Amino acid sequence: MPLRLFPNKTNYDFMGRRWHGFSISIIITVMATIMLFLHGLNLGIDFTGGILMEIHTEKPEDLGHVREKLSGHNLGEISLQNLGSPNDIMIRIQISGDEEQGKIIAQVKNILGEAIKQPLDYRKIDFVGPTIGGELVRGGILAVLGSFASIMCYVWLRFEWQYGVGAILALFHDTIMMIGFFAITQFEFGLTALAAILTVIGYSINDSVVIYDRIRENMRRYKKMSVFDLINRSMNDTLSRTILTASTTLLAALALAIFGGEVIRGFSAAMVFGVLIGTHSSIFISAPALYYLNLRPHVPEPQPA
Repeated sequence: MPLRLFPNKTNYDFMGRRWHGFSISIIITVMATIMLFLHGLNLGIDFTGGILMEIHTEKPEDLGHVREKLSGHNLGEISLQNLGSPNDIMIRIQISGDEEQGKIIAQVKNILGEAIKQPLDYRKIDFVGPTIGGELVRGGILAVLGSFASIMCYVWLRFEWQYGVGAILALFHDTIMMIGFFAITQFEFGLTALAAILTVIGYSINDSVVIYDRIRENMRRYKKMSVFDLINRSMNDTLSRTILTASTTLLAALALAIFGGEVIRGFSAAMVFGVLIGTHSSIFISAPALYYLNLRPHVPEPQPA
């Protein structure tokens, strides 16, 4: 006998509880927007320009002493933090102008050599000029907008325009939620964060399309069923697939968040949050939106007994 994690037929009233889902989305969106305006994003050097160094020392080093030595040379805004252990240090220096890359890195190395009286292992050195950072900001915005446009055209052509509008509403919801997540947690927002947002968008639209496909199939099968009941039935039909897909993806993201280390901590934490938000939006945003977009002439909504 095959193992069944879910019953063959479920009959949860998702549409009857859609306003609970809307309320959760509204509350989190308002909180995210407030945090974004109050604290902003912790922009990485990908967008601001600067130097990023990761160094390893044989013994723990006083970060305050190293910061003091670097700050005395007018290099720009400097931030230091331990990276997983007291022996690993990440140094980020924001550069205000398009200066010569090699000269700045050599100067920083000389200062660190004088400030830290022990052997240094430079494990990573990145440099991004402010001009390139500005281009990456524009490119990132265009990438997100381009993905929205492409997804809407695809869903519109494969289904109907109502499905395209519902999908875009869910994707805007997911994107705002993800940006709010980075504003609240203050994880570094760079190209890695942008990759996390685009990955969540892809996951979310895939989940929504599965439900949309079942809605279209059920519309052909149950020609007299109301949109309200039809959407409910379709979400129940795909519920086991939705939960299993979200669970397996969540397990992989959690493994990265727990064991992946500091370097990808922001990306993996964002993926955990994104899987939850993407699943929520496919059930409570993209599918219920069809009910309000006149997908089929309305039959009065069932009233509770």
